[in-house]
Amino acid sequence: MTRSTPEPVSRFWPELGQIDCAHDVSNATLWSFMAFRGRPSYTPELLDDFHRWQANIKLLKAAHPQTVKYVVLGSRHPGAFCFGGDLDYFLDCIRRGDRIGLAAYGLSCIRILHNNWTALNCDITTIGLAQGDALGGGFESLLSFDIICAEKGTKFGFPEQLFGLFPGMGALSFLGRKLGFAKAEWMVRTGKTLTAEQLYELGLVHILAEPGEGVIAINKFIHKNGSRHAAQLQMHRAMKRANPIPFDELSDIVALWVDACMELEEHNMQVMRRLVGAQSKMGNAA
Repeated sequence: MTRSTPEPVSRFWPELGQIDCAHDVSNATLWSFMAFRGRPSYTPELLDDFHRWQANIKLLKAAHPQTVKYVVLGSRHPGAFCFGGDLDYFLDCIRRGDRIGLAAYGLSCIRILHNNWTALNCDITTIGLAQGDALGGGFESLLSFDIICAEKGTKFGFPEQLFGLFPGMGALSFLGRKLGFAKAEWMVRTGKTLTAEQLYELGLVHILAEPGEGVIAINKFIHKNGSRHAAQLQMHRAMKRANPIPFDELSDIVALWVDACMELEEHNMQVMRRLVGAQSKMGNAA
């Protein structure tokens, strides 16, 4: 089925090179879609776009508060929401012994995710839209949204254990709050891939859509819940207050992740290179 996504508005935040945005004023919704250059991963350049994206959302909300109540993030890459961290960048930093580069990358990620977790301290509801697979950091980032919409058949998982690492940018913290730490540890240790249907049963996916109908499902959700937006904002805040995630917790885990990266052996890095090759082929095919 052909995917339905709002078209980007070229004059709208043109400085966001890899994030297309469209503002649906009538439904008070900002639609945003990652438009990856190359493999669908979180490169340092894309992270810079996300920092600008979040700053622009705050400015737009301050200037026109009633026209921005929902912020949606999806991907324009066929078959993928995001495959996670920039493994090429990781390998280069490890080869050069660049701890500072790895730490800066990790801190950049968690600043974005923690801002998203707090909904930018604005009166907005964040919605992550998975119309394709979300692996590693892609899955990790979705967990920071208030609402996750996923199309049936979409796959989620943490493959980091294949090359001797763990998801270091918030997965344990977000999953621990949502599922309990025993279940979170199981998902990270096993690297088991789960479907959107399975995550819906677990309560991680809130809106389960038919293939190709994620945007339609979100629009239905917004139409149904728009009049209750203010009350739902307070509910989300209450849940986060009951299970807070301090930024220091995330930054401490990034430091442990950097240590683990610097201790990787050559055979682990070979696995990472093969995974980069496989993901690149998938991207080219798409």
